Amino acid sequence: MILLDTHVWVWYVSSPEYLSQKAMECVEQAKREKRVFISCISAWEVALLVKKGRLQLTIDVGDWISRAEKLPFFQFVPIDNAIALKSVYLSGLHPDPADRIIIATALLLGAPMVTKDEKIRAYHGVETIW
Repeated sequence: MILLDTHVWVWYVSSPEYLSQKAMECVEQAKREKRVFISCISAWEVALLVKKGRLQLTIDVGDWISRAEKLPFFQFVPIDNAIALKSVYLSGLHPDPADRIIIATALLLGAPMVTKDEKIRAYHGVETIW
C-alpha cells in the first residue's frame, strides 16, 4: 500500500519517465495489489494547477480526473474529519494545506508516501519513497 503525492500521480499517468526507478517499482507493485491510494485533495491541486496555467493536460482536467478514477488500481481517499484534524497538528511542517492533508492521509492509512518533494521527504513524521 502506498499513497501518491499529487505530482507523482500526474507523472505516473502522463509522464512516467519523471519517476525515479524506485518510485516506479513501488507504484507498479502496489498497482498489482490494487493498493495505490491518492488523496482527494490531489484532484483539487491538479485542477488548480491547470486553472493557473502551471500544468497542461492533453484533455479537459475533469475528463482527466474522471479517467484516473476509473482505473482499477487507484483508490481515492476522501478528506474526513480525522484527516482534517491530523493535518492541523503536524508539527514542524511547512504550512501548505494540501501537503499537510496528504501527509495526514498517509499517516492515518499507515502507508508510505511516494514523493519527490524534498520538504516532505525531510519531515520526520512520515515514511517516504523516492
